[in-house]
Amino acid sequence: MVYDNFFVVGLFVIVLSVPTIMGALRRGDAPRIPAIMFLMGGGLVALAVSAKPDRYSLGTIPQVVDAFVNRWMAYFQA
Repeated sequence: MVYDNFFVVGLFVIVLSVPTIMGALRRGDAPRIPAIMFLMGGGLVALAVSAKPDRYSLGTIPQVVDAFVNRWMAYFQA
């Protein structure tokens, strides 16, 4: 369950960092902070996958994200 959190948060950070990397490259700036964000997200995803390699794959991403969202929604409703 903790690894689900790591996995989903890591994916979220990666998804947020990709447009900022592209924007920085388009402006001609060095994408330092977005690159650090991308590495941190990748580290979280790698930690989750290395801990439970059979749990996480491309086919299970929707189920893991759905379980994560449902768990947090139930937490905030209580």
